[in-house]
Amino acid sequence: MANESTPAFSTDYTIGGEFTINRMGYGAMRITGTGIWGPPPDREEAIRVLQRTVELGINFIDTADSYGPHVSEELIAEALHPYPADLVIATKGGLLRTGPNQWPINAHPDHLREALEGSLRRLKLNQIDLYQLHRVDPEVPYEKTLEFLQKVQEEGLVKHIGLSEVTVDQIKKAQEYVKIVSVQNMYSVDNRKWEEELEYCRQQNMAFIPWYPLAGGNSEALSKLEKIGQKYQATKQQIALSWLLHHAPNILLIPGTSKVKHLEENFKAASISLSPEDLDELDQLKKAGISG
Repeated sequence: MANESTPAFSTDYTIGGEFTINRMGYGAMRITGTGIWGPPPDREEAIRVLQRTVELGINFIDTADSYGPHVSEELIAEALHPYPADLVIATKGGLLRTGPNQWPINAHPDHLREALEGSLRRLKLNQIDLYQLHRVDPEVPYEKTLEFLQKVQEEGLVKHIGLSEVTVDQIKKAQEYVKIVSVQNMYSVDNRKWEEELEYCRQQNMAFIPWYPLAGGNSEALSKLEKIGQKYQATKQQIALSWLLHHAPNILLIPGTSKVKHLEENFKAASISLSPEDLDELDQLKKAGISG
């Protein structure tokens, strides 16, 4: 790959003032079956992906009890336990699974307790490094959910707490109960609906973890990414990931894949140093009104 050099951004980030991790992490959703349901079609390849993740120096893995359900967490433990000392495993609770591609929300404390205890058991851990509320439940008082998170942190079952798909107001409300160290919202070069939340996280020293970090599919964004990628002998996906690392110092990436080849391609994005001109061109996607 051309133009690989010392990146114009820090490659590390410290979560909660405690865990220093590589900003290029790994999202373990895709090591499951179709519709994020059941076992992966190639179990051995999924194990190899997880092991290769650690070999590359990736030390942040994001998963959830609902991936499979349970499959992703079980595979992580099978492939990597006993874990390297610097590996941070983040998991989530708050969604049910009723079938492929079905994700009903349930953030009632009773369900979250069951989900958390299951995650601890499957991951073979006594404490979750980063436990994230997968969704705010409109059917459950938010305060009840936050009281649960506060309680399990006090019990020592979770070290740090994060949120997913939340507004600034919801983050501020959560901060009345616990210290929030991360927010995981959908975000990419062509979907910047949560720009205000990203900026709030930066100001508050919180990690911002974009899910679905690759361009969402509009033709202008894909064309621009492909054009810039040609300059760097890189794929459009690698350019989309590199832009995120350049865009804000608190962004942590968790691109997911079930193939070692794709994992290695994603990892190379962290070594691409985009020029100011190319960054400006990609920034214009927001100004073009296609930010999602």
